[in-house]
Amino acid sequence: MQLIDNRFRGGAKLVDGFPFPSVEADRVSTLLARCPAAKETPLVATEGLAPVAALWVKDERTRMALGSFKALGAAYVIARHAVEAAGDTPGADALAGHTYVTASAGNHGMSVAAGARIFGAGAVIYIADTVPESFAERLRERGAQVVREGVDYAASMAAAQEAARSNGWTLLSDSSWEGYQDLPYILMEGYLQMAEEAVRQCPEVPTHIMLQAGVGGLAGAVAAYARHVWGDTPKIVVVEPTAAPALMASIQAGQSVFADGPDSIMGRLDCKEPSLIALNGLARDADAFLTLDDDEVTSHLPEMRRAELETTASGGAGIAAVMTPDARRAIGIDEHARVLCFLSEVPE
Repeated sequence: MQLIDNRFRGGAKLVDGFPFPSVEADRVSTLLARCPAAKETPLVATEGLAPVAALWVKDERTRMALGSFKALGAAYVIARHAVEAAGDTPGADALAGHTYVTASAGNHGMSVAAGARIFGAGAVIYIADTVPESFAERLRERGAQVVREGVDYAASMAAAQEAARSNGWTLLSDSSWEGYQDLPYILMEGYLQMAEEAVRQCPEVPTHIMLQAGVGGLAGAVAAYARHVWGDTPKIVVVEPTAAPALMASIQAGQSVFADGPDSIMGRLDCKEPSLIALNGLARDADAFLTLDDDEVTSHLPEMRRAELETTASGGAGIAAVMTPDARRAIGIDEHARVLCFLSEVPE
């Protein structure tokens, strides 16, 4: 476990030429109000997992029947495109002839596939050799074409980028990098629906917000909105795997860096390079960055399951941080703390 304070908190952009995350939650809710599957997810007040005054868990496992918060991302981008193409009431063929391509190791690909299917577009999802075939089947069930290429996520993303260039397809990633920021900005905006619901559902302002991060999309969007509504009151802590501290390492370096390391069991968070939009937002909005070892997270999963919060190591990393005594002490979480966490996905 390692914890660092954010020396850039409240400052200017860390990466020139890239925006801070959006806080336009009304734009998201207005569009999602037209979708019958866009139901609000619950905020669960759970007891017994940590010695705190309140532990609130925003449970994203039922989000739009896709099993994770990612349903709010790529599908939101595609819905925006459908409205632009066909007006306020786009039909099932609004994006016919259009194809979206991406790489995915998990739920992002499901969101691309689901959004494309609703509006008549094609979806091509590149997956690495290490991705289970069961996930490939889930993508095919949503109508996606699945292509296996590369030994890891970075290699499959490179293949997706080349396919987009060669075929005139739209690359739809949940990360942002030099030369690629417009669609990830909109995608992160979709996550504001989850943040807006959590802010509205919390009975009091939290003293602490724990946000697990891979490239940083969830963390960056929620932190930006929390600051927009609650100001400086909550202490916001970003939680990453020890094996993939891309955001922490970038904050330490004062610039985006590649944080190489071994594979982590927190596969959805096992990202070695941050989204530059998310990095800008978290450099401004997060108070601290925390890393946890795989066993520090997995040891808490059985207790989460008994509390009816069953998830993966990735989905429960923020909750695990609150359950870890050393982490609580380092962060300053005591018996008076009111902590907001996000349970981001269903168990595999």
